[in-house]
Amino acid sequence: MIREHQPDLVFLDVQIHDRTGFDLLRECGSINFKIIFTTAYDRFAIQAIKFSAIGYLLKPIDEDDLAEALNKLKETSVENTSLMAGVIENNLQQPVKKRRLTIPTGNELIFLNIDEIIRCHSDVNYTTIYKTDKQKIVVAKTLKAFEELLTEQDFFRIHNSDLINLAYIKSYNKGKGGSVLLQDGTELEVSTRRKDDFLKKCLRCNHIFFNT
Repeated sequence: MIREHQPDLVFLDVQIHDRTGFDLLRECGSINFKIIFTTAYDRFAIQAIKFSAIGYLLKPIDEDDLAEALNKLKETSVENTSLMAGVIENNLQQPVKKRRLTIPTGNELIFLNIDEIIRCHSDVNYTTIYKTDKQKIVVAKTLKAFEELLTEQDFFRIHNSDLINLAYIKSYNKGKGGSVLLQDGTELEVSTRRKDDFLKKCLRCNHIFFNT
């Protein structure tokens, strides 16, 4: 039907009986249509899709969510849709820490490995991503959007302005809230009200060294 009707948009499930939506995309050859993924709630699949920045809908489909997905689609080119679908398939096959994050910046897409991110810093409606290679990426998204994506990937929001990758903590300095020293030399304050949750998560992840 796709070959015959040449649609502008395809609503595609991740799992289709014993096959996947990606099997179908490969059979289509070149993808000359946009895609919105639709799926029943599956935490693993949804996280993989969210990382791609592509539109998706949860079943049963809500009318407002459908309208939002269609509006978002207007800003996405067919070429970018194809690239994003590839990111989703890769993320579904990879361990959590090896997944990639798709970041739209202007007219381009940046594909970023999760373990390349040291921290994210908020500036109102913009977020600056600090990478291990010392590059910075400014994105027109709030820090909350990245917090929702990365919290389960051993990231923690230690302050209203800072979301950090726990894997890059060098030490924790005690105090009312305390502060963390990251491996790139950055020292950041830990919010007093977030301190207990932060320390609990650090201990669970085994990513922290305590100063005496």
